Amino acid sequence: MCQLLGLNANTPTDLVFSFTGFAQRAVEHKDGFGIGFFEGPGVRLFVDDQSAHLSPVAQMLRTYPIKSRHIIAHIRKATQGRVALENTHPFQREMWGRYWVFAHNGNLTHFQPKLHAAFHPVGGTDSERAFCWLMQELAKNHASLPTVEALTETLAELVPRITPHGTFNFLLSNGEALWAHCSTKLHYVLRRHPFTAAELRDDDVQIDFARHTTPQDRVAVIVTEPLTRNEAWQALQPGELAVFKEGERLMRGRLPVVT
Repeated sequence: MCQLLGLNANTPTDLVFSFTGFAQRAVEHKDGFGIGFFEGPGVRLFVDDQSAHLSPVAQMLRTYPIKSRHIIAHIRKATQGRVALENTHPFQREMWGRYWVFAHNGNLTHFQPKLHAAFHPVGGTDSERAFCWLMQELAKNHASLPTVEALTETLAELVPRITPHGTFNFLLSNGEALWAHCSTKLHYVLRRHPFTAAELRDDDVQIDFARHTTPQDRVAVIVTEPLTRNEAWQALQPGELAVFKEGERLMRGRLPVVT
C-alpha cells in the first residue's frame, strides 16, 4: 500500500524533519511520490514518478524551506494505473475559487462513477477517479464554498458510497482544513506547548521542537505509520473521518457502513 503524510497547523510550519523520515519509506514504496503545500490561496505541487529515495526532486525537498499550514505528501506503490507522472499523487483541482489537494492509500475495484464535464481524471488511477467524483458531488450539494462543518457533513454522506469498493484511506485539504479518512490505517499526533524533542523511526535524526516554536503554535501530523518513536500517536479507527483545523482536531465520528 501507499504511504500518506499530512500536516495542519495554525502557523506556517516546517515539514523537513517529517519528510526526511517519510521519504525513507520509498525504499519499499518506489512508484513515485509527491507533495502539495498551500501558500495563501496558492499551492506548490511537486510530483515525480521516481522513488522518493532516489529522486532529485525529493533531494531538493529535503532542503527546501517548506513552511505551510496545510501539507499533503504521498509515496506511491502502484495498484491501478501505470507508473507515470499523471498517476502520481497528490492530485489537485479547483472548485469555488479554491484549490483542493487529495491523496489516497488503498485500492478501489469496480468503481466507475459517472463523471460530468467539470471533473475528469487525467491518469488511470482509481484514486484520481474517486477524487473527481468527490469534487463533483460536493459541487452538486453546495452552490458556493460552505463552512468546514457543512463540508464535513457532506463528506460523511459521500465517503460510505465509495468504501464498499475497497480500501479508502485519504487526505484532503482546501487550504482551510484537512480531512483524513481511515479505512485500515492512519495515525495522528497533536504537537503543542510545551514542545519536546522527537526522534525519527526511519532515520537517525532528532529535533527539539521547543527551539523552533512558540507557545502559541499548534501542529497536527497525520500519517499512515507513526514517524517518531517518542510521541503520543493516536490511531484512527476504520470508518473514522477526522477533520483538522488550526492544528487541532475538530470533530470525531465513525461513518456508517454501506454494503
